[in-house]
Amino acid sequence: MSEHVFSTTVRVLYGDTDAGGVVYNANYLRYFEIGRTELMREWICSYSEIEKLGFVLPVTESWLRYKAPAFYDDLLTIETTIAELGHIKCKFSYKIYRQQEQEARPKLLVKGYTVHAAITKAGKLTRLPEHILEKIGHYASQTDKKTKQG
Repeated sequence: MSEHVFSTTVRVLYGDTDAGGVVYNANYLRYFEIGRTELMREWICSYSEIEKLGFVLPVTESWLRYKAPAFYDDLLTIETTIAELGHIKCKFSYKIYRQQEQEARPKLLVKGYTVHAAITKAGKLTRLPEHILEKIGHYASQTDKKTKQG
């Protein structure tokens, strides 16, 4: 992951679990969204500001690797990085951990990524605004060389 790691926490709600008492697999995408939303709010700008600029960043691809389950009332740490940046898309990487009571090191539960494309509200691909590219580029692990050149 990048040297710029954003960390936030979330507590597992009872409604996030399935009949087996573990977090339902699709809820990890919601946790990814929490990490990404808070990173953007803290480092770049809020999603509502992005929408005011006339574009949105929908998920176009996602990948998750499940390593261990999370349970009701666990306090999870979501680590989010900006893994790649291009003219019209960016990739966020995530790791979700649970602090183990008996152990010094947190337990890795899930890792993965999401890819987002910039589109207009009419649904057409669009270039990210230059000031947004610059902000995201500051935190990105990999940046398309053309993006840096403008």
